Amino acid sequence: MFNPNQKRLLSLDGGGIMGLISLCILKRIEDQLRPRSGMGENFRLCHFFDYIGGTSTGAIIAAGLAVGKSVGELIEFYQRSGRAMFRRASLMRRFLYHAFSADPLREMLRREIGVDSLLEMSKGGRLKTLLLVVVRNVTTDSPWPISTNPKAKFNDEKLPYCNLKIPLWKLVRASTAAPTYFEPEQIEFVPGDPRYTFVFEDGGVTPYNNPALLLYRMATSPEYRVGWPAGEDRLMLVSVGTGSVFHPLRNAKLFGRSLLSNARTVPGTLMRAISVENDISCRTIGRCVYGDPIDSELGTLIAAGEAASPRQFLYARYNPDVSSGGLKVMELDDIDAQSLRMDNVRAIPALIRIGEKAAQGVDFPAQFAPFMPHGIR
Repeated sequence: MFNPNQKRLLSLDGGGIMGLISLCILKRIEDQLRPRSGMGENFRLCHFFDYIGGTSTGAIIAAGLAVGKSVGELIEFYQRSGRAMFRRASLMRRFLYHAFSADPLREMLRREIGVDSLLEMSKGGRLKTLLLVVVRNVTTDSPWPISTNPKAKFNDEKLPYCNLKIPLWKLVRASTAAPTYFEPEQIEFVPGDPRYTFVFEDGGVTPYNNPALLLYRMATSPEYRVGWPAGEDRLMLVSVGTGSVFHPLRNAKLFGRSLLSNARTVPGTLMRAISVENDISCRTIGRCVYGDPIDSELGTLIAAGEAASPRQFLYARYNPDVSSGGLKVMELDDIDAQSLRMDNVRAIPALIRIGEKAAQGVDFPAQFAPFMPHGIR
């Protein structure tokens, strides 16, 4: 089917309910690969991608794909469960800590993924591909990218604190624990031992809300013990976002903004800037075959003709502009850009429309021709 000497990476951004945009793009990819797989309706993206990584809502999608769910099943899950995911917390908790209760999502993840550990799922064949989930360890104040790679340093089964002993549902729930939205998740690596009990929150508040560059590093750097070779003919990286938008401040004042305004906006501003920086790095290290313009100076960084030097991988970034201007370009200007928030489940129909429109730019057979089966068109 697909060349086993080539490796394929899929990176999925965070973004709450806006993950539906990502799913519509993934549906287009799945539909284009299915006739080339020879598997018919049994084909899943886990049969094509060798390593899938995700942050926050991207972690939910990545986990679903890794256990063999179709994209259609995941879209239906988001449509069916979206409102329950964002059930309001009690008034006191909303005032002091977080807006939503995590209990409905915990229950849905247990039901959809099961309660088994990463180790049990890997050994039992439930995990069909390598999986990366990005979380932030609040206790140690550090990003923790946790992979199912059996050779990873902290995945040694002999270790009492082996990462693979964590239930997958709990790891995914930790990755979605966005501050002010949801409470953190506590995980006991060694039951009853406070030295190995940590509090985790959303991986989106690390530099890896867009985990594409991290995924490439973890697949190729010797320290992570996967050691896949790089090269345009051997490695491809697909990065799927949840929609990009910037918020220019037309009436910026020289004395700055209020403390409350900065507290509300600075985290998102930093997350967007770091996401773009990761994208630029991937377009520079890899050969970009698809992506919207980054800015008026860099453009798309898609090389015209042959590049002067070989790159480390083929790369595409599918991430539509969902600002008012971007929606107008997509002929979706009847959608209110201000309604597109990670917690606004009422925007689900609009998000699907945006995702389906953005998916029209996906042409996998052309964009990743070296990774398609020979003789199948």
